[in-house]
Amino acid sequence: MAETRHGTLYRQYRPRSFEEVRGQEQVTGTLEKAIKNGKIAHAYLFAGSRGTGKTSVARILAKALGVSDKDLYEIDAASNTGVDNIRELREGVQTSPFDSKYKFYIIDEAHMLSKAAWNALLKTLEEPPAHAIFVLATTERDKVPDTIQSRCEVYAFKQPTREVLAEAVRDVAKKEGYSLEGSAAELVALLAEGSFRDALSILQKVLAVTNGKKIDIAEVEIVSNAPRGELVRRLLSGVAKKNAAEALGAIEEAVSQNIDARILAKLLIHRLRVVLLLRYAPELAEELSRELSAEDTELARELSKERGVNSDTLKKLLDAYATIPYAAVSHLPLELAVVEICENAKESA
Repeated sequence: MAETRHGTLYRQYRPRSFEEVRGQEQVTGTLEKAIKNGKIAHAYLFAGSRGTGKTSVARILAKALGVSDKDLYEIDAASNTGVDNIRELREGVQTSPFDSKYKFYIIDEAHMLSKAAWNALLKTLEEPPAHAIFVLATTERDKVPDTIQSRCEVYAFKQPTREVLAEAVRDVAKKEGYSLEGSAAELVALLAEGSFRDALSILQKVLAVTNGKKIDIAEVEIVSNAPRGELVRRLLSGVAKKNAAEALGAIEEAVSQNIDARILAKLLIHRLRVVLLLRYAPELAEELSRELSAEDTELARELSKERGVNSDTLKKLLDAYATIPYAAVSHLPLELAVVEICENAKESA
């Protein structure tokens, strides 16, 4: 049964009600109250990064208002950018709904509309028919004209936390009949970078190749091309002990394996954060150990005793992570950060 659904995990487990939406209480709670009080707007702007649930919440809103499939229209603005597309929409808006109180329009990737299309849509948003509701979904709110935004109720969708994503991945794996190791779920959550869609896409690939029902972190590493745990531990140890040769050697191995520099830096930052927390808040040890494999937990405990690991080390790595997307050589910011961390250690010795 589970094997036939791997290709549709995101659609299969897309939330169907406000209660099922994770991590967007500031949006769902307000919408529920508005529906209860009969204060429905005619235009909404849902803004947030990809995979945060904007179109899912739009569909849930339509369902909560009793809109049937016949009266629900989804438009991909990325492929319908022109003024003619919007003029056609404007003409359709004027006709009455088939069998619902409202005609409900979801315009995805709304920021892709042309200037002429925005001007045409503005006229409809200024004087919408009583039966029309629009939801504009966008990942780039700053590209939506102010004149449009001022006529919409604007809702900002937050990126789900790593904890929320890990929990979602574990829940879906369980429903599919699999057991996902805690550290494996954490790695999926880290790699997904705040996107439910990406998290379930990674899980989908893992489930497609696994032979057993219990999935460990190694399987996620292989499928996602994330650096192996041993390599990350070597890099972490080199940074913590200010051993430049060891740390740079690990980075070079990652380069030879075509490991994405941002993923490598992100995993290093995550592990180093745990090391610092174990030093300054040892009472969190049990909770933090759930995020890591046994090997990673043991190393973090050991490195938490290294006095050279401090907040400055973490800040330098965060700066490197922010610079990587703009670097001529992708791994260079991380290498420079390692050199600087180790040089500073020698100077202060």
